[in-house]
Amino acid sequence: MITFPNAKINLGLNIVEKRKDGYHNLETIFYPINLQDALEVKRLENAERPYDLHVMGTSIEGAAEDNLVIKAYRLLAQDFNLPAIDVHLFKHIPTQAGLGGGSADCAFMIKLLNEKFKLGLDLDQMEAYAAQLGADCAFFIRNEPVFATGIGNIFEPIRLSLSGYYLVLVKPDIAVPTRDAFANIHPKKPEISLKECIQQPIETWKDCIKNDFEESVFTKYPEIAAIKAKMYDMGAVYASMSGSGSSVYGIFKTFTENVDKKFSNCFCRQREMI
Repeated sequence: MITFPNAKINLGLNIVEKRKDGYHNLETIFYPINLQDALEVKRLENAERPYDLHVMGTSIEGAAEDNLVIKAYRLLAQDFNLPAIDVHLFKHIPTQAGLGGGSADCAFMIKLLNEKFKLGLDLDQMEAYAAQLGADCAFFIRNEPVFATGIGNIFEPIRLSLSGYYLVLVKPDIAVPTRDAFANIHPKKPEISLKECIQQPIETWKDCIKNDFEESVFTKYPEIAAIKAKMYDMGAVYASMSGSGSSVYGIFKTFTENVDKKFSNCFCRQREMI
């Protein structure tokens, strides 16, 4: 059985307060996009071990047992009699990009195992499992736009569609460490709720919706700031860094040509209709 985990972008990201446990409460909107990995699971016959993992495409560092798809399998195996499996993961979603690729793989693995082995889990139960493996993993179970709060783990469905717009997504060959993203963060609640801003015409988002990570990230990595500026030069109605970076997206009303030429020095470039 094969499935295709998709990425997400953040529409706005406000760091509202620092928690006593050292984490930060935030508010953001997760919006699914069509950039996809591929995940396939087969039974391992006469297996001497519970799983094999084969990763292709973009390389991922670390041992197999640290990969979120394997963590998802091992988590479900605690409660269900799962057979040994052979896992093939083709990584197309860039890593360390603020696109949630690993979280998507995790959630889609849970959904795939549930369907393939007829575990009988409903959406709420699958979300509960996914939430144990990462703050935003559970988002990809329903995979619909949400207003996210807490540490990015409390979801409120919202009515939002960017259907008919074009998305340009650029991932420079830069990894932004978490400490750099949080370097100059000063938590505060926004004057206007992100939920209110997102319901306004998209042409107003530039003045209302922001990503709090951009200030510190752009200071240390000006080439990321330059990508956002170029998006607006190309005619984007809204552009932003996604998550804590380093990918940047632009939303356009019309098809944008020559993306590859304009961002030829970047690791990954994607253009699609949302």
